[in-house]
Amino acid sequence: MTELQHLLAAYDAHRAAGHACALATVVHVEGSAYRSPGARMLVTEDGQLTGAISGGCLEGDARRRAYQAIQRRRPTVVIYDTTDEDDLRHGMGQGCQGIIHILLEPLDFRDLANPLELLRTCADQHQPSVLATVFSLPTTDQAKLGARLLFTSQGDAQGALPVAPELAAAIQADAHEALRTGESKTLDYQDNLGSIRVFLEVLKPALRLTIYGAGNDVQPLVRLAASLGWRVRVVDGRPAQAAAARFPEAQSVHVVPLADVTHEPTPPDYVLLMTHNYFYDLAALRRLLPESTAYIGLLGPRKKADKLLEELRAEGFTFDDTLSGRLYSPVGLNLGAETAEEIALSIVAEIQAVQAKRSAGFLRDTSGSIHNRPALGASTPSFGTIVGDAVCAISNA
Repeated sequence: MTELQHLLAAYDAHRAAGHACALATVVHVEGSAYRSPGARMLVTEDGQLTGAISGGCLEGDARRRAYQAIQRRRPTVVIYDTTDEDDLRHGMGQGCQGIIHILLEPLDFRDLANPLELLRTCADQHQPSVLATVFSLPTTDQAKLGARLLFTSQGDAQGALPVAPELAAAIQADAHEALRTGESKTLDYQDNLGSIRVFLEVLKPALRLTIYGAGNDVQPLVRLAASLGWRVRVVDGRPAQAAAARFPEAQSVHVVPLADVTHEPTPPDYVLLMTHNYFYDLAALRRLLPESTAYIGLLGPRKKADKLLEELRAEGFTFDDTLSGRLYSPVGLNLGAETAEEIALSIVAEIQAVQAKRSAGFLRDTSGSIHNRPALGASTPSFGTIVGDAVCAISNA
């Protein structure tokens, strides 16, 4: 289950029980911090916490401030400066050497455009979305802090921003650019009344993984992948193996005979071949080659991969240089894995590295920042002004 799924489950439970809640969101980080912008924590009036905004150093103070936000019924932004030598005096002492901006806002269960309801909208989508969140305004109207607009890759939008239409159009253009690049960023927009700071957060869908093979070694892999919130589909030609009871964490389990593999639906971006059956792996690889599948992990020695590709070449398949970039064989990181659980760890770690576009080396050997933080910059000069309580709203209605 992903962090967002945990938050939504807790939110639904607290709403049903009538527990007042506030949401704490990391909206900007300068320097180093344990969590990146977009990290969230749900706080109830009686102090129950779901999620995390740091390594445990900020949660205590954020809990107290969230309670105040609930009581006052208005949002606020809290800035924690852990570069200050006096941070121990505030009870943080995390030593991250960063400045963390936290948006704290009470949640209105009746508002279908509150932040968690907007996040619910994109939780089940297969395409990325961008959530634009206002967390700094030139006015003293704190009620507008946390205003949001959700943009989907299909062109839909939901929510509202407290800005003039011209400025909303500029924000929307930057949101679509963030969708194109897949990178979150924080931008300052200039207005006649001052600067407006907006966090453009790219919300990526849960990773979809298809595993061809339903042997015992696949079970720990499915458990580990599902614990990360990945959507796992298991496929095998053996009914006794491809049984839902053997893979309760999988999103789906299918019995697909060897002859029907060529009719499989379009595969997702991540696929594993772990059948231990040469001819089944051959059929699956034959199905995958014409597709744009970004990651194909093949269990077994290099000689097996070479033989499979040689046979496919004999059938008339041609391979360009892109295949070597998406075929991972032998599959997994070099962790010295022996057991099924260790092999699962090495495979899942490799997929995570590929998804994050990282080399998967030791962090101690890296130079520079560990995390890719959203950039802070100025947007293209905008038009219009904030006019009193004017709100530019876009919805699906």
